[in-house]
Amino acid sequence: MQPNSEATSLTIPKTKPLGRKSLLRAKQSLPLFLMLLPGIAFYIMFKYMPMGGLIIAFKDYNFTDGILRSPWVGMTNFETLFKQAQTLEIIRNTFVLSGLTIICGFPVPIALAIMMNEARRLWFRRIVQTILYMPHFFSWVIVGGLIISILSIESGTINNWIKLAGGEPFPFLYNTKSWIGVFIASGVWKEMGFNAIIYLAALTSIDPHLYESANIDGANKWQQIRHVTLPGISTTIVLLLILQLGKVMEIGFDHVFVLQNSLNASVSEVISTYMYRVGLQGGQFSLTTAMGFFESVVGFILVVSANALARRFGHGLF
Repeated sequence: MQPNSEATSLTIPKTKPLGRKSLLRAKQSLPLFLMLLPGIAFYIMFKYMPMGGLIIAFKDYNFTDGILRSPWVGMTNFETLFKQAQTLEIIRNTFVLSGLTIICGFPVPIALAIMMNEARRLWFRRIVQTILYMPHFFSWVIVGGLIISILSIESGTINNWIKLAGGEPFPFLYNTKSWIGVFIASGVWKEMGFNAIIYLAALTSIDPHLYESANIDGANKWQQIRHVTLPGISTTIVLLLILQLGKVMEIGFDHVFVLQNSLNASVSEVISTYMYRVGLQGGQFSLTTAMGFFESVVGFILVVSANALARRFGHGLF
């Protein structure tokens, strides 16, 4: 019986084994994995490993017995924490300052990035970017010193101008309402330039032909921004907003501490300063760990809720 000539003429293409392809792809991606190692090590050492210390919130912690041998007290620390009248005030202050920071500060980098993107002079754009990025690299100790030297009652620059004009000095850093304004404005000023970098990167991904089409259709610059630019970076905006909401309870310690004093404590005492004052200075580690645990849970709930809302509009993070 003769074999089928047509069948014998067919050749099966040779393919590389799947394992060899995966190995080759892994070798090609090795530099990227090496670049990720410092970031992974940072999160493991400073984010995940400290989570084991959350058990202190359920114990009567002391240095002698350590974390594992300290007596278990269950939810006693949480009950003690929320029975204190000051706790609700601290949580309220944290929410208010964080909420105002997001409301007032979140749109500023977006507008700043759009304005810098519209600048046609490259030298002008570089100068503006350098000036606006620079405050991010100043520590809050330096920024706080600048603010105090400008707004101080006795020797502040603005109050000196008010005196020369025949007016009475105003306690910017001692009046609770003005302190909130100073806090929000200083935070926006320090971070707006650096946060605009992300939006500038997102703007580069927008197809230039969309602007040309909009221009042909008679759209002016504002209409192009509204119908082309903002929709083009909407995914980035939603992503950063979700991440920002996750930090609502993390108002930051340095920013508040350098501007805080006894006269504005009613609005400036937040969770981070409470942990420093009661935990580190007062030695009540279990109580402040309970506060930190509560802070993390609220942040997690806000992130999940914001992401669930964003997913309905097709912009979910996960």
